[in-house]
Amino acid sequence: MRRGRPESLTGWLSVSWPTLMLCVFFVVPFTIMAAISFFHRVEGGFYEPGFELANYARFFTFFFGRILGFSLFVSGLAAVVCITLGFPFTYMLTRLRRRRQVVWLVFLLSVLSLSEVIIGFSWSMLLSRTAGVSNLFVALGLMDKPVSWSPGFAALMLGLCYLAFPYTVLMLYPPMSRLDPQLPEAARTLGASPLRTFFTVIVPAQRGAIVATLIMVFVFTLGAYLLPQLLGRPQHWTLSVMITDQAILQSNLPFAAAMAIFLMLVSLALVGLTYVIGGERDRS
Repeated sequence: MRRGRPESLTGWLSVSWPTLMLCVFFVVPFTIMAAISFFHRVEGGFYEPGFELANYARFFTFFFGRILGFSLFVSGLAAVVCITLGFPFTYMLTRLRRRRQVVWLVFLLSVLSLSEVIIGFSWSMLLSRTAGVSNLFVALGLMDKPVSWSPGFAALMLGLCYLAFPYTVLMLYPPMSRLDPQLPEAARTLGASPLRTFFTVIVPAQRGAIVATLIMVFVFTLGAYLLPQLLGRPQHWTLSVMITDQAILQSNLPFAAAMAIFLMLVSLALVGLTYVIGGERDRS
């Protein structure tokens, strides 16, 4: 069914109000940021209006390439880890009784109430030398002395996966709960083991949901800002951190705007890809 043109004032308001909000909070700021990305930076000052491609030309330098490559690698690895752990967890969750499912979903929603700051400082404390889990390993005789695992790459990955795991489960839960229970039963009737049924029946049936969730988690972790600073070292800082560094500390707002434009276009492209995959899945 196609929606026709609004014929009343209420109908026009229902269309114009979201359009106005989109223009005020997205189109206008995006246009201003895009214009600033072409401005000329004044040494020792701020910037002045102009039109130059020097800010975008820095994308081809080793500085930007290293940051972009590391950001994409960290986000991709976190998305893969979350899908690897979240898919079987969600499948087992949907096999539980409805009351137990509600308990687990409420627990996941409560985790989402934690801010990125609380998550970062909590993991930093758990991985520290003074009050971290290494002291427990020393008490159990598994280690000789406590060590610090934060800041570091492993700590950053733990924080990102902890932050994105509830979103992964909540995105996989609707398609997994709609899965026909007769499919795994038929596979087991034909002699397939539970493990083979999972990889040959369940996973292929949810291929579209897996790809869409993978892309969304990748986009979500790509914009992480506080966790790389709290749990990582300077060489682990992502593109979001560098945008703030260039805008505030380096006073290079045009280059920061150019990087922000690039990051936003990549995110929008991946979100659009998710929409296309979701549309193809609905048509099939």
